[in-house]
Amino acid sequence: MMREDEKLPFTAHLDELRSRLIKSFIAVGAGFGLCYAFKETLFEILLYPLIRVMPEGGKLIFTGIPEAFFTYLKVSFLAGIILASPVLLYQFWMFVAPGLYHKERRVLGPIIAVTSFFFIGGALFGYFVVFPSGFKFLLSFGADFIRTLPSMREYLDFSTKLLFIFGLLFELPVALTGLARLGIVSVEYLKRNRKYAVILAFVVGAFLTPDVVSMILMALPLMVLYEIGILGAYLVSRKKGTPEASESHPA
Repeated sequence: MMREDEKLPFTAHLDELRSRLIKSFIAVGAGFGLCYAFKETLFEILLYPLIRVMPEGGKLIFTGIPEAFFTYLKVSFLAGIILASPVLLYQFWMFVAPGLYHKERRVLGPIIAVTSFFFIGGALFGYFVVFPSGFKFLLSFGADFIRTLPSMREYLDFSTKLLFIFGLLFELPVALTGLARLGIVSVEYLKRNRKYAVILAFVVGAFLTPDVVSMILMALPLMVLYEIGILGAYLVSRKKGTPEASESHPA
């Protein structure tokens, strides 16, 4: 077993990287193949928030001959990446861990776990909470002479982008904690600017959602996440032993 102060030659790092990438590609390929066997079911799951609020008899269409085929390919590929994510994270860990000190390894593992948790939580929040009310509002613009005919490709692109954005937004506590750990922001600074964070949460909600209800549903979790970020900043500040940590606490 290598000691922490030993260094591998550059070519050895390249060989290690190639090995990890090959294993990652194999995992994604296997996940893609498995998910493609259930492509219709996976797309129906992604489509469920829209189906719930579509008018009776409403259906999706595809406007190009290969559109349905490529849509199913994209769904299977994205689902394959999600399915292979434990292997991908493991390969990433095994590549970077030997170059880290013991203290750094102890920190990186929880960071990966917490980041993944908040990202998945954000995507699930968008899927179960924001999507139904948002789609219901958007479909309400239909009329007797205006028929809603969403296409498979448009829905896939629209929904996956939003899920990714929601996942990134829910990384707010991780980002604030990291900034506090680097000394860029402090607990007092975050508490002092809480009112601006509330305004920004509603601005982000208004920008990402189509109606007032969805905006509120988006803004409230962001406000809670900001408070979690303050708590995280307080904990890392106390761990660093800064004077501020002993004098203040999250309120």
